[in-house]
Amino acid sequence: MRVTKHEHACLRVEREGSQLIIDPGSFTLPLEDLAGTVAVVLTHEHPDHWTPDHLRRIREHAPGVPIYGPAGLATAAAEFGAIAVSPGDTLTVGPFTLRFFGGRHAVIHESIPVIDNVGVLVDDEFYYPGDSYAAPQGVRVRLLAAPVGAPWLKIGEAMDFVLAVAPEHAFATHDMTLSRIGLDMHRTRLQWATEQGGGRFTALEPGDTIEI
Repeated sequence: MRVTKHEHACLRVEREGSQLIIDPGSFTLPLEDLAGTVAVVLTHEHPDHWTPDHLRRIREHAPGVPIYGPAGLATAAAEFGAIAVSPGDTLTVGPFTLRFFGGRHAVIHESIPVIDNVGVLVDDEFYYPGDSYAAPQGVRVRLLAAPVGAPWLKIGEAMDFVLAVAPEHAFATHDMTLSRIGLDMHRTRLQWATEQGGGRFTALEPGDTIEI
């Protein structure tokens, strides 16, 4: 399995000539090499995690590709026939098995409604929580994409999330709201948390990949 980090929260997962696209949003540049896409996973409905333009571009290269997300996202992306998934669901698309966790977006402020959010576990190896600290239970995560900067994120809580997951390997994502100085500082905190569980942390820039 190869995982590529794109801008902000967007991730590409490749295996056996097929690929899965996760959360291509408004801070993400147009994606290339979209042939072979077997599914799109959108963790929630906020525009930094999906846009109609991204979905149209993906569908141009992979017509009819299924789009999965929680109920709120399925409503927001109804024109694309998005399919609702819930925590506890498991499905298979191409060579990938997807399991979903969590259910709710992290609280930004009491004045802002809390929306649906799902974390996705790919092949029981790679986990991304979306905008939440929901950890997959009973799984030894080989690779974790850990949010590092957001209006809802406090770095101490993000560290606690990494400590709870205790992945073998981790990198930071959801990072376009941070300055370069802030990103480097927060990555250092997540590196410490990863190493407490015996894991290894890698700093990825957009376009960088990890193979597991």
